Amino acid sequence: MQKENVAKFLLACLLMFVSFNSQAFGVKEPQEGEDAKVNTEEEIEAYIDHHLADSYYVNFFSDAETGAHYGFPLPVILWDDGLKVFSSGKFHHGEDIVEVDGQHYRLYHSHIYKTNAEGTINYDEDGFPANERPWDFSITKNVLTMMLVSLLMLILFTSLANTYKKRAIPKKFGRVLEPLVLYVRDEIAKPNIGKNYRKYTGFLLTVFFFIWILNLLGMTPLGVNVTGNIAVTFALALVTFIIVQFSGNKDYWKHIFWMPGVPVPMKIILAPIEVLGMFTKPFALMIRLFANITAGHVIIMTLLGFIVIFQNWIAGPAFFGFTIFISIIELLVAFLQAYIFTLLSALYIGMAVEEHDHDHPADNEDIPVL
Repeated sequence: MQKENVAKFLLACLLMFVSFNSQAFGVKEPQEGEDAKVNTEEEIEAYIDHHLADSYYVNFFSDAETGAHYGFPLPVILWDDGLKVFSSGKFHHGEDIVEVDGQHYRLYHSHIYKTNAEGTINYDEDGFPANERPWDFSITKNVLTMMLVSLLMLILFTSLANTYKKRAIPKKFGRVLEPLVLYVRDEIAKPNIGKNYRKYTGFLLTVFFFIWILNLLGMTPLGVNVTGNIAVTFALALVTFIIVQFSGNKDYWKHIFWMPGVPVPMKIILAPIEVLGMFTKPFALMIRLFANITAGHVIIMTLLGFIVIFQNWIAGPAFFGFTIFISIIELLVAFLQAYIFTLLSALYIGMAVEEHDHDHPADNEDIPVL
């Protein structure tokens, strides 16, 4: 019965996700003289781009008829010849120009530019905005989400740690966390890092649960797409890169710059390749997580867009069913991408701390036969 209840709960969550997002497209009533299908492919594409982008405003939903937005603004923190702090609500979703200490700022395509009182945006020869951009340290929707997830993890794991001080078996939600913690420790950290696994288990647990929870939040109607932001995946991969390089022992660096057991000409050829490999590994971590999460969001939103574009009794149920199917797969991908990122991070760390035995038995020694 418990498994049936869990399945019903997951199905209800998926239906809620699909219905909320399909409503978010906001099919408009056609005006006199207009085509009935006013939601064009260009509008659907623009909505998907908006869904994937970061924002200075947390928007729960919008009213397509009145243009009203329901949510709350976030603080804008700029450094432009001094600290400038104000609410993103002053932009009115990009419609108004904000003046602070004699400087004018405009929100344009999810970026803040310096401009004049009229909000003029200049373009370069390639068609990109050429206006100066101030240093931006704002609390955006993605930043707020990461803060909340970090706080949630701190509360959950602090509670789990305190439980072990009183009893050997955790209770309540700790019973859900314990198998996952043991899985990361016993199936990821130990086999790939070796005897020094305890030193890095904390990092592996943090990155696993951080990515997994963010991936799951990306499946909700909140419009959160943190791990689909390449800046976030770059930062996560950079942390792994730094840990690997600072953990590397002499054998690790020897195998990169002067590989033992290889002829000298080959050492000279292989050294640049190994140095390049130092950077391609975190690059692969960054791109893999970003591409898979972004692709999942694009597919789901595209299928929902097809429902709006075709608007008939055949396409609607068909694409709705496809969306449910892809959403179920995305629940698996949310876990799988967190697992792969953690596994590869452990593998790279294990390669850096592994101790190699370069002593080979002499020709006249008896070599045991296995």
